[in-house]
Amino acid sequence: MADRPRWFTETKDGHSQWYVRRFRKLAADGADLAGEARLIDALIAPGSRVLDAGCGPGRVGAELHARGHIVVGVDADEVLISAANEDHPGPAWQVADLTELDLDEDPFDVAVVAGNVMVFLAAGTEQDVLERLSSHVRSGGRIVLGFALDRSYALEAFDRDVAGAGLVVEQRFATWDLEPFGDEADFAVTVLRVPER
Repeated sequence: MADRPRWFTETKDGHSQWYVRRFRKLAADGADLAGEARLIDALIAPGSRVLDAGCGPGRVGAELHARGHIVVGVDADEVLISAANEDHPGPAWQVADLTELDLDEDPFDVAVVAGNVMVFLAAGTEQDVLERLSSHVRSGGRIVLGFALDRSYALEAFDRDVAGAGLVVEQRFATWDLEPFGDEADFAVTVLRVPER
């Protein structure tokens, strides 16, 4: 990987292991971890092909797989992919950097980019990642991304990168539960459309 993602450069040693433990505990405690998957499931037809980009330990992709979709999850962190394979058999989990994503797969119907993935990319690679994702999603398909707005990647910069990647903003919400987006929002969930090619 040419530029190391901020996931590695701006977190402490052991962060990946902590992240895995955190979500295992939340799942064991019965926390609702399926909000992103519910939204994606509502946007796509049954049995759709889903790319879980920056899948982490697999919670979103696993829920979409359980709902009958074909899921490929990718993440640059080997620790997280190992946890996804251990905790959620079924989807295809792969170690891959989103800036170099080149899957030998049929086009996906949707790519989901949850869990603040965009703010953990290497600075300056965001448009490249959007272009890579777009190349893996069929014409007319969607890319759905959610990230906190109090981090190092401003929404205005994201919108410029979206336009630069040739994608179209279809909808924007303040939460994965579709709360309306407004000036006071501290989180953005954006639904992008891949134009017809």
